[in-house]
Amino acid sequence: MSAKSAIETVSLFEVMMEIPLSRRTAQIKPFLAMELMERAKVLQAQGRDVIYLCLGEPDFPTPAAVVAAAGTALAEKATSYTHSLGLLELREQICHHYLDTYGVDLVPEQIMVSSGTSPLMLLLFSALLETGDEIVLTDPGYACYPSFVRFAGGVPVTVPTTAVNGFQPRVKDVKTVLSERTRGLLINSPANPTGSILTPDDLAALAQLSIPIISDEIYHGLTYVGEEQTILQHTRDAFVLGGFSKAYAMTGWRLGYLIAPLKIMRQLQTLHQNFLICANHFVQRAGIVALRDCSADVARMRVVYNQRRLRLIQGLRDLGFGVHVEPQGAFYVLADGRHIDPDSQRLALDILEQTGVAVTPGIDFGAGAEGYLRFSYTRPQEDLDQALERIALYLQRRGCLPT
Repeated sequence: MSAKSAIETVSLFEVMMEIPLSRRTAQIKPFLAMELMERAKVLQAQGRDVIYLCLGEPDFPTPAAVVAAAGTALAEKATSYTHSLGLLELREQICHHYLDTYGVDLVPEQIMVSSGTSPLMLLLFSALLETGDEIVLTDPGYACYPSFVRFAGGVPVTVPTTAVNGFQPRVKDVKTVLSERTRGLLINSPANPTGSILTPDDLAALAQLSIPIISDEIYHGLTYVGEEQTILQHTRDAFVLGGFSKAYAMTGWRLGYLIAPLKIMRQLQTLHQNFLICANHFVQRAGIVALRDCSADVARMRVVYNQRRLRLIQGLRDLGFGVHVEPQGAFYVLADGRHIDPDSQRLALDILEQTGVAVTPGIDFGAGAEGYLRFSYTRPQEDLDQALERIALYLQRRGCLPT
């Protein structure tokens, strides 16, 4: 049988055969930010000029010192397995970073390094949750959080938030959704999709709750207004997810870490050994240099992001979008477009098709963001200006442009 015939036979067999999938797999919904991006790629392949404001991926190159460190590591044959917790030198550098930045004293045995924060979330929720146990999430919140919880057998329970509080959770509201099956509260500051931060008082109050706090701090280093604090300044029993993707422009390097109480790190390490083994050796070497030598690079990127933030907020307001919460960190603006179309997915797709500007529908982040659009300012200023011009013409055609 020829290779072509074999492929055709297999394809036909797969069409005819019913392949059962697990219920947890069926529960996972598409990630709409990626769906919009993939549709934009199709339009671009057809010759359309597309401006991508839909993904949270820095447009800056990775700092040169990090790239050089990776090259040196490869030349020195740093391609072997490492300790399952990560290179000791990298974990020690993370300890130095938390001590210097936040005054928090850690030990390397509390830190586990992996290939990004996403696999660490899966490991953590797998360790914390029995089937039917609950994790409290904010609405709106990062689109993939509920998927991580469900895939680990848990139940995501959302606490409603309001613009008055920056779409961040208040203790009194969290208490209303707690149950005997609650196993943790997941917070995100600076937050996706709002860019809001939790104040030190907010963090202190949440730390007093009788449940574990899981703090996603992936956008730390990208705060423009207010004080950036870690939950570890208020409780040592929390879990912290951190990494290099956002502040250091290292999304494709896939390097993140989990900080956890010592008493359970051994169990988490066992899961990591079984399912992920370790992060890439040479990438960990590059991470050491990022933390040790690249704070000035992060500061320069932060200045540019802040300029874009201010321009985009004003530009969207001039177009009639409601920016009820001015982002204080990360690189997103969540803009209210309900006066144009209350269906955010329909609106985002129409804007993409009509203007070539790709933005993310708010419904991706929960019912609390339906009718909103998330704009990412991870593109150069000229792209933002052009996107605003295109959307202005679009709104004019629809009769929705303010006079």
